[in-house]
Amino acid sequence: MTASTTCRTTAARSRFAAVGAIAVAGALILTGCGDQTDKGSDTGTKTSSAPLFSKLPKKIQDAGVIKVGTDASYAPMEFTDGGKVTGVDPDIAEALSKQLGVKFEFASGTFDGLITSVYTGRQDAIMSSITDNKKRQDGLDDKGNKIGKGVDFVDYFSSGVSLLVKKGNPQAIKSLDDLCGKTVAVQRGTIYEDTFKAQADKCGDKKLTIQAFDTDAEAQTRVKSGGAVADLNDYPVAAYIAKTTDGGATFEVAGSQSDVGVFGIGVSKDNTQLRDALKEALDAIIKDGSYGKVLEKWNVKESAVKQATVNAGQ
Repeated sequence: MTASTTCRTTAARSRFAAVGAIAVAGALILTGCGDQTDKGSDTGTKTSSAPLFSKLPKKIQDAGVIKVGTDASYAPMEFTDGGKVTGVDPDIAEALSKQLGVKFEFASGTFDGLITSVYTGRQDAIMSSITDNKKRQDGLDDKGNKIGKGVDFVDYFSSGVSLLVKKGNPQAIKSLDDLCGKTVAVQRGTIYEDTFKAQADKCGDKKLTIQAFDTDAEAQTRVKSGGAVADLNDYPVAAYIAKTTDGGATFEVAGSQSDVGVFGIGVSKDNTQLRDALKEALDAIIKDGSYGKVLEKWNVKESAVKQATVNAGQ
């Protein structure tokens, strides 16, 4: 499955960062088939006829680009196909670009470095199926210690989490409570790891063993090999993995969604102008129908939000 690549050029996927800057190790993609910026004849200032170009910070207007950090390993939300970053998030970004008149340049790296990349200014924004929650807004670690300035989120997608198990569900896993006494696999630094840790506390003496990996692909491999009974992921991602891996013969989604929350585009708390421009652009694409078309294309219509919000996650 490949997202539309019209007007797109290339070079060369809720989750949380504690330390370290993002390592740009994947594909870059420039999206944006709307009005492009050009230099004015007198001042050298770039201009655009896009409806919301004037709302952007001048630095981004002049650059003509919003640099976006992502972890392109969470199909259908964001993944690489033929060397290009594609999926729900890049397609939403492409729709946003038509309102803003600048391109969105995606750089793929490890998830646990994304939020730090905004702190340091390496990226202007992060968009990678990131669950908006108070911990991330306030820059706190799992124990409530301050580790950064936090980020603001423009919320654009609603999703719960689901368990991914081997096809046939040999361990009869239906809920998190069924995991007590067993071993699970998960991507390190994500809210899914937090969920498993909370469940481990709940399991008590009936120990839940958590194996954390750098990527979700590694966690999936662990489940596939039988070394763990389940992985945890956002419902659209888990459903996509179950449907597409080995033609649907390897995994299935167990039980129902839980912990429904919202995904957000993360920006620095110091960059309120970009945050507000993104919020206005999101409302615009919801209103004109282009947002809905993206979700329909990727079969995730049930995850639509009715309007853009800021820091709505709890």
